[in-house]
Amino acid sequence: MPDPAARPTAPVTVAVVSWNTRDLLARCLESFAPEVRSGRVELWVVDNASDDGSADLVRDRFEWAHLVASRENLGFGRAVNLVASRTSSEWIAAANADIAVRAGAIEALLDTGARDPRAGAIAPRLVVPDGSTQHSVFAFPTVPYALVLATGAYRLSPALGDRLAIPGYWDGERARRVPWAVAAFLLVRRTAWDAVGGFDERQWMYAEDLELGWRLRDAGWATRYDPRAIVDHVGAASTVQLFGRDPAPAWQRSTYGVIARRRGATRTWAVAVLNLAGALARWALAGARAGRDPNADGERRRELWRWALVHLRALRGRRALERLT
Repeated sequence: MPDPAARPTAPVTVAVVSWNTRDLLARCLESFAPEVRSGRVELWVVDNASDDGSADLVRDRFEWAHLVASRENLGFGRAVNLVASRTSSEWIAAANADIAVRAGAIEALLDTGARDPRAGAIAPRLVVPDGSTQHSVFAFPTVPYALVLATGAYRLSPALGDRLAIPGYWDGERARRVPWAVAAFLLVRRTAWDAVGGFDERQWMYAEDLELGWRLRDAGWATRYDPRAIVDHVGAASTVQLFGRDPAPAWQRSTYGVIARRRGATRTWAVAVLNLAGALARWALAGARAGRDPNADGERRRELWRWALVHLRALRGRRALERLT
């Protein structure tokens, strides 16, 4: 492969953040090799002190990738910020090591960005191993949104569920502007990135994409979703090692920290109370159904109770909330 330094600056800098996912990292980098050869992508890997040989893999098999072998786990946002500070491409892409881009994905995202100059971030369709589309677009966790979720009002209007990007009601086949998108792979326009200052490094893991999307929106930038651009995503390959088989509660706790810093403690408590009420109502309903059917699986109730506890624990003081990362 030609030396990337001998070519003009690629339009996209991809920052792959790696932690103990060696085999998936290899798959990820192999998927980007054609994009590097084409000159569309300059690829960086920030390895967060893995102990599985990930950094050696990059050195030995992917010499065309820029490697930052950190001696500490920087987290996701800080690692991407580091790459952004060392590069100057038109676009910066945050990437998990457990993704793989399909042919044409980068071109489709760039085309979308060219068509919508106020789009600060462009999100692809994420496809999970069973071939389905991952729900990767969400509304901001505001009080009205929490009220809609808690009451189930979205069930009365499919259009409302789609507009609010509620799981099970969102149409993943339609390209559009969206509130915000997860950053398993997310292309961000450099001018927008610089305008808002990149990721908030207080978010060590989880909800950094929500926080970035919120600041982009507040600064007048949009986020777009383009299902033509397909990126395969295993999902939670690193985080299950930290948080167990269900890392979602850790993401929710981080979300409450973001809400507290962006909107204050009062609104955070309001969102938590509504979420708690909704979780308890669903827990009670599941219990009633289980009472009528002795063979009903109790796992759903246990899951809902765990979520209720997550929301209950968000009812704490402002300083404690703001430390949730």
